[in-house]
Amino acid sequence: MVVRRTRTGPAKMGGMPRVCGAIGLATALFAGGCASKHDQMVAFLRSHEAEVSTGHYVVRPPDALTINAPSAPEVDGAVQMVRADGKIVLRLLGEVDVAGLTTEEIAQKLKVQLARYYVDPEVVVQVSGYNSQFYYVFGEVSSPGPKRYTGRDTLVMALADAHPTFLAWRSQIRIVRPSVQEGGQKVITVDLDRMLRVGDQTMNILLQEGDAIEIPPTPLAWVGQRVRELMYPVSPVLEAYSSPAAAVTSTRTINEGVDSSDDHERSGLLSRFAR
Repeated sequence: MVVRRTRTGPAKMGGMPRVCGAIGLATALFAGGCASKHDQMVAFLRSHEAEVSTGHYVVRPPDALTINAPSAPEVDGAVQMVRADGKIVLRLLGEVDVAGLTTEEIAQKLKVQLARYYVDPEVVVQVSGYNSQFYYVFGEVSSPGPKRYTGRDTLVMALADAHPTFLAWRSQIRIVRPSVQEGGQKVITVDLDRMLRVGDQTMNILLQEGDAIEIPPTPLAWVGQRVRELMYPVSPVLEAYSSPAAAVTSTRTINEGVDSSDDHERSGLLSRFAR
């Protein structure tokens, strides 16, 4: 008598670790993706909460500076543009290196130099021309291109200045924050319609230098643009055929107008003779 042994529990249980492993891997990947997206969102929102002002703005060429020093009339009220070499020229002090410094640091530097001539001078430096740093707006807006970065530019302010068109998909606005490190850039999508409808300002991102705002077209507008691109090569041919026809139509209209005016004049003359 031959006894056949059938594979029972161990064979079935042997497949369970594989299934559990696959589920665990998928869960880990999903959690990692969510965590990555969450980290990017947190990074943007932290930048929104950051205290940024002109006192922390780093001056570069060709920014313009206004210097107020009531006790030092030689430099008080001076307006200087930072030269390409990073310097400004002031009476009494000569050339002063200011590139790479904040307005507070520049004021402190001028205060130290003026202390040779005045007792405890007060100096306040302001950026009167933001000319060196930019953020960028692309897509379905009336005013695209580079915008001057001031340190207090928010997403809503940038969009109000750029004027999105009626083709803009305002619920899918993308902000790309570049990075010098490969893969270090951050991307976030903002629903402007919801922000304005609900009044939730938590996603009103405080922009940083170099940020790129992309306003894509709506799906219907995107389809229309693709059709227009496909028709572009043949549009000159269609215009070439339609132009003679339009010219003939306009000529006929002019001739008919002339003929009708002549007929009107003839009828007027006949009526006069009949009298």
